[in-house]
Amino acid sequence: MLLKKNIPISYVFGKIKLEIALLAIYSVAVYVAHTYLNFPGVSIPIAIPSILGTIISLLLAFRSNQAYDRWWEARTLWGAIVNDSRSFARQVLTFVDNSYDDEDKRVLKERMIKRQMAWCYSLSCHLRGQNAHYCVSKYITEEEKQSIDNMNHVPLALMDQHGNDLRLLMRMGWINEYQQVAMDETLTRFSNAMGGCERIKNTVFPVTYSFYVHILVLLFVLMLPFSLIELFGVFQVPLVVAISSSFFLIEKMAIHLQDPFENKPTDTPTTAISYKIEQDLKQLLRDESPKESEPNRPVDKSTIYYIL
Repeated sequence: MLLKKNIPISYVFGKIKLEIALLAIYSVAVYVAHTYLNFPGVSIPIAIPSILGTIISLLLAFRSNQAYDRWWEARTLWGAIVNDSRSFARQVLTFVDNSYDDEDKRVLKERMIKRQMAWCYSLSCHLRGQNAHYCVSKYITEEEKQSIDNMNHVPLALMDQHGNDLRLLMRMGWINEYQQVAMDETLTRFSNAMGGCERIKNTVFPVTYSFYVHILVLLFVLMLPFSLIELFGVFQVPLVVAISSSFFLIEKMAIHLQDPFENKPTDTPTTAISYKIEQDLKQLLRDESPKESEPNRPVDKSTIYYIL
């Protein structure tokens, strides 16, 4: 994930520019009504929005924590994928005897490790609703491509091919039973991580909770000008905008963090992580396969945009 130390103000307030514009117009209208039209009862005691603001702050804090927990769980799962991918490549290279005169062994090991690179990219694309078949085309053989052409769940299909090659290793006598069990446990961890990511992706943050918090925030900002008009006059307009912006920004931050697989700037950078896995596995393969040119990677917005 690439973060900018100096986030431009235009990016930050670009997320709430519509809300700020409408609120500024509304605050000016309240000032005009109070000062020039003499509307009765146009002011509200400051204690009322103060109490409401305290309640909203607690709700926003709870929501932000829950949204961050979803994002952090996604990042933790992908951290486990990084570790297990390295372990899987190490198991493939060390469990199968390094016989340079045995071309079949070298080809099979290279195929399994490259397929693991493809699996990481395919999972990233699958979670983001992108074309996972395109993501893996540079890493697997033509025979493997044909076998997954009609599969909707590409990561699952690649994991099944891992299982087939593991059975082939066992059948050929290139690994023993204990090594087969260890490698199968690694594949199981991949499946568990994939299931955890899909659970986060498919479990929608409670819509009613988000809606109620948003309604309370709107109620607060609509009441705020009536409470500050008596004390600050026309200066209540920038003050209302400044106070309300903090609530809107926190709400937007929680909304963006709660869905970490939507290819947004606040996403878990799955493509960048997959690229790191690819580089690590290629380094392990360096002595066993010829060097290849750098493949084109899917666009990962979380690595090129600013993050709130």
